[in-house]
Amino acid sequence: MKINILGASTTKFGELWNVSPRTLAKEAMENALKESGLKASQIDALFVGNMLSGILGNQANLGSLIAEELGVQIPAFRVEGACASGGLALHNAINGLKAGQYRTVLVLGIEKMTDHNQDEITNALMAAGSDEERMAGATFPGVYALMAQAYMQKYKVTEEDLAAISVKNHYHGSLNPKAQFQSPITIAHVMKSSKIADPLKLLDCSPISDGAAAVIITSDDSIKIKKPVYIAASEVATDTLSLHDRKSFTSLSAVVGASATAYKKVGIKPQDIDVCEIHDCFSISEAIATEDLRFSEKGFGAKDIAKGKRTLFKGSIICNPSGGLKACGHPVGATGIKQIVEITEQLRGEAGKRQVEKAKIGLTHNVGGSGAVAVIHILQN
Repeated sequence: MKINILGASTTKFGELWNVSPRTLAKEAMENALKESGLKASQIDALFVGNMLSGILGNQANLGSLIAEELGVQIPAFRVEGACASGGLALHNAINGLKAGQYRTVLVLGIEKMTDHNQDEITNALMAAGSDEERMAGATFPGVYALMAQAYMQKYKVTEEDLAAISVKNHYHGSLNPKAQFQSPITIAHVMKSSKIADPLKLLDCSPISDGAAAVIITSDDSIKIKKPVYIAASEVATDTLSLHDRKSFTSLSAVVGASATAYKKVGIKPQDIDVCEIHDCFSISEAIATEDLRFSEKGFGAKDIAKGKRTLFKGSIICNPSGGLKACGHPVGATGIKQIVEITEQLRGEAGKRQVEKAKIGLTHNVGGSGAVAVIHILQN
């Protein structure tokens, strides 16, 4: 059974003060429907990826709210898995198609974060951490800083090497009209930015963002698609909530496991990937991810990026042409679906100034917490 993408759309990401969650959802869904050529009445079910609506927005019945906004009375599900909520929503939607329960579904990822102050958001995000980490007063910048310290010490990686990851992603973001940040930066900018949690600085961290993204997928092979892109693999794996319970601080076993299964199911090698969207919530995240996905050898993820090996028009296995979480923005529930939209546009040849030449196979890497859940999708055309 082929899972084809009929429509894919994302709103602009950023500090969208004057835009409501309903408006964000409506824009993403209407544009995805328009691209698909379908009407809302032709959608069999709705899956919504979201983390914080219950905590920050006091709205726990998000599936029904979005169905109401779409103007339909169909099965609607809100799926939560921290920052991997979008990827998990898509995974569940795919399983619904494969089971034969539905034929065509809409998957929305959405988050509205900037209406709340920084402390509220920090505390809300730590709901994805362990009890021990919260009791110790840890935040996710702090947890990822521990990973960065371990990685730098083990592999003799410098802060400048990590800074190069943000520089690459801001360059890519400068080519994306929907990115939150569209200005290039330098390593000097990163190094001079405020220290958040040693060694991570402000420009090593993804921002607080608003945004929504939607995809429409189908198992109905009677529908004709002008530029077909299909989802060849959808895999999920989990690990411990707490960082201190893991065997390694420099690898995420959930990513290693999910990606290995995905590669095997599609029958490809990591080097067959042309373009990927990586969950770079912090610069260290992308460095480790490129190794866990086996794009780089252990200890060389950050160094390879610093050398330009993952940069548009320069390297191969191009990472985060959208700008990633760092430059495009990170409305947490929307990120996993935005990644799918980006890869879909890349494989269709519709990515404009950030187009990866002759892209045929793409991968998305969506992570929740500090690696407690990982979702890997492989797309082909």
